[in-house]
Amino acid sequence: MSRLGRMDDDIFFMQAALKEAEKAAKVGEVPIGAVIVAGHKIVARAHNQVEQLKDPTAHAELLAITAAANYFNSKYLPSSTLYVTLEPCIMCSGALYWSQINRLVFGASDPKRGYQTCSTSILHPRTKVQEHILAKESNELLIYFFKKLRNTIL
Repeated sequence: MSRLGRMDDDIFFMQAALKEAEKAAKVGEVPIGAVIVAGHKIVARAHNQVEQLKDPTAHAELLAITAAANYFNSKYLPSSTLYVTLEPCIMCSGALYWSQINRLVFGASDPKRGYQTCSTSILHPRTKVQEHILAKESNELLIYFFKKLRNTIL
């Protein structure tokens, strides 16, 4: 696949992740969405459900990994790509390591809690990473959500 073709795919699938993030925002969750793709097909979709499930581990990435593992009936996802609107946290990147995901594509960086804040890489050594796909859109959704939340609280 050409580099341009992959970029088009990355944008298409990140738009699907953004739709998941919008679902999260509508129900009061931090707007983070994720999709897992294998063979040019979305096999799992998820958005944050931390508040809804009262579960601090109910991040979009973990819910998507679980759904994809169920889809494939396997704990490994070596032929899959995770598209997520925000750089995964350390917890989620640990799960990505154990799933042996082939590729991670994310939108906005998270300089406070993202996995890149670690001094060593915590992704699987074979995992390829593509950053900043639709980062502006991902950031804008987060900024709008937190502004609205602050205004509601004040």
